[in-house]
Amino acid sequence: MTARSQRYAIHNGELASLEYGNSETADISVVFLHGWLDNAASFESVMAELHRLNPSWHLCAIDLPGHGLSSHKGAGNFSPFHDYIDDVYQLLVKLSPNRLVLVGHSLGALIASCYSAAFPEQVSGLVQIEGYGPLAEKESDTVSRLREGVLSRQRIRRKPTRALTSVQDAIERRAKVNEIESDLIAPVVKRGLVQRDGQWHWRHDVQLQSQSLYRMSLEHAHFIRQQISCPQLVVLGDQGFSHLHSFQQDATEKTQFKVIEGGHHCHLQAPFRVSNLIFGLVNKI
Repeated sequence: MTARSQRYAIHNGELASLEYGNSETADISVVFLHGWLDNAASFESVMAELHRLNPSWHLCAIDLPGHGLSSHKGAGNFSPFHDYIDDVYQLLVKLSPNRLVLVGHSLGALIASCYSAAFPEQVSGLVQIEGYGPLAEKESDTVSRLREGVLSRQRIRRKPTRALTSVQDAIERRAKVNEIESDLIAPVVKRGLVQRDGQWHWRHDVQLQSQSLYRMSLEHAHFIRQQISCPQLVVLGDQGFSHLHSFQQDATEKTQFKVIEGGHHCHLQAPFRVSNLIFGLVNKI
């Protein structure tokens, strides 16, 4: 059995998803949020294994706005991080799950963690893969962040779009950038491509490639992480983002860290391991 495609209307367009099961009849919904410039296909292999482990669960991986098959937000909208939290809220109103577990990778982990802190009554469990709370930096970086963010928008406005020579070319480019085997990233790439006039182009909104104008302070991020009250699991790749490993000192009975083999996309490299870790967390709730 393969995941089915769905679409959900939100205020600024539609969200596309890949799903197993039904939120109205399932005891639990696991909602997956992918990383920057990825899409719902990032979780295909993990969801397929989870569906095998428990076919009664509702599993839903979405394309965030501007990614995959979801709508773009239009000219001038550079998708500030906080807007994704609003988008997820609108989706969950549609799903109305009995119990909710959020699983996020990278950008998706940042969104899922902030959502869990802001709406603790909605979230029964949280899994962060290669992410831990919102991105943050020293206050002294605020001005340079603002300057570089504005200049990056100007560069994007001037940058011409270029076609890709083939689907395989796109797959090999992403595999090189993400340091991952091409067959593992291929589903994400294929969902992220569109053919126009006989040529292949990236489907994602180019405005997503701009730099943020603002990041939280280290104190803000620390406070948000402290407000997450549900059981949570943080999964890190042993070859992933090294700075995340310093957070293992935050481990508690409710917050567990697991380091597995793989890089930043360790859930694609070890889907059975990741799905079993998610399965274990859900069964403890």
